[in-house]
Amino acid sequence: MSERTGYPQGTPSWADLATSDPEGARQFYGGLFGWDFDVNPDPQFGGYAQALLRGKTVAGVGAQQDPAAPAAWTTYLAADDVDKVAEAVPQQGGTLAMPPMSVGEEGRMAVATDPTGAFFGLWQSGRHTGAELVNEPGTMVWHELATPDLDRATAFYSAIVGVGWSDMDTGGSGMVYKLLQVDGRTAGGAMQQQPDSGQPPYWLVYFEVADANAAASRVTELGGRVIDGPIDTPQGPMLVASDPQGAVFALIQSGSTA
Repeated sequence: MSERTGYPQGTPSWADLATSDPEGARQFYGGLFGWDFDVNPDPQFGGYAQALLRGKTVAGVGAQQDPAAPAAWTTYLAADDVDKVAEAVPQQGGTLAMPPMSVGEEGRMAVATDPTGAFFGLWQSGRHTGAELVNEPGTMVWHELATPDLDRATAFYSAIVGVGWSDMDTGGSGMVYKLLQVDGRTAGGAMQQQPDSGQPPYWLVYFEVADANAAASRVTELGGRVIDGPIDTPQGPMLVASDPQGAVFALIQSGSTA
């Protein structure tokens, strides 16, 4: 189902980009995905823009609050009561980076890190319910946590938002991967980082594309960089890339995920 009007608690419902160059980022992602942008004219929103596809919201792009921080995409998990979930974050070993705050009439949010250090957001919908289009080219299709302590991280998310986890069959590869379960449906994944990965824990946002090879070429044409791939996977051709400001994201070919 591509069109969404709401999300059960614990489901990745939104992603936004914090970047040093919002205008440059809008040009890059508009060229890559065909997005239009609705830039909020109210100064209190700092030029935050909602990306639109066929007039439906699909993601957000805004300026970095901390100029020293790297450009990055943030995954937001839906919360029925963001204050209650945020209160549980430190109780379960996480850290609140931004306490709950209202965003006009759009909703209420908080930002945190899990006990292993992965950064994520919480979103309680008001007028803004999250991405209105998903699971089609140019929209979010998957969110994946990479963490050095999979058991600790998954237990944390289960405790704060009530999600479940199931083991994914990785075909004897030795890779450990868990599937995020919300109301009996798969809503994302989590993988065990290797000790020598050299990367901090993170949530990675996947966007769907019609053709992974063509998308890889387009990333480069627009000034971004292909980090890995395209490679064939059991889920379909995919690649990891970064935009011109350095924010990392993944692309996976259309029809390869449920």
